Amino acid sequence: MIHQILALSSSRVGGGAYLEAARPLIEEVLGTERLRIAFLPFAAVGISDDEYADRVRAALEGLPYEIEVCTAENAGNLLSRCGAIMVGGGNTFKLMADLYRYQLIEPIRNRVLQGIPYVGWSAGSNVIGRSICTTNDMPIVQPESFLGLRLINFQINPHYYNVQIPGFHGETRDDRLTEFCQLNPHIPVLALPEGTALYLKGETLQYRGGTPGVLFTGGPGRNEVRREVVAPGTDLGPRIWGED
Repeated sequence: MIHQILALSSSRVGGGAYLEAARPLIEEVLGTERLRIAFLPFAAVGISDDEYADRVRAALEGLPYEIEVCTAENAGNLLSRCGAIMVGGGNTFKLMADLYRYQLIEPIRNRVLQGIPYVGWSAGSNVIGRSICTTNDMPIVQPESFLGLRLINFQINPHYYNVQIPGFHGETRDDRLTEFCQLNPHIPVLALPEGTALYLKGETLQYRGGTPGVLFTGGPGRNEVRREVVAPGTDLGPRIWGED
């Protein structure tokens, strides 16, 4: 069974419109035939689920997709009959809390492993990994667990940048991701700058976009964390699949 997962760093790039930059990639993954998509809006905080779905529908207008909102009431039926799963961004902790509350972790995981495509951005990309421990978000709610969908055996960090602000004494993004690898040396972290994506199709794990990403990997010693720049078009499979 060929698995297809598109993990987008962000819904926007620069001053572009919502999902404008992502639309060609989404079409590449989901195709041009009629398709029912189960849209999971649970990461949203400031807008309603229907408002969120309407925003996505408007961004993908003209493509032959029927986007249905996944709710606690219809989740079982919708996930069983949809042709793709789409998970929007927002707050990762809110998203994960609802996925556990509505008992959707295993149904989503099972459908993707059966071969239907998964598309997520921001928080929707965070949750595909082993855990959500490399999210940038504030824990505004406490989910049942930090364990993710485990569709990949490593971590995602979306919206990646490593700016050092003069006079700021907090950790940089690299500092935080390095700390994760120091304590979890067996779990790599792929950092996705805005406008980039990870596309898994079968055994190919391709880094997409116009900006280099960064792969963090731990070593045998606590201070032996490797930071490797990833060029667009790179197949990361050989570097990651060997990790347990």
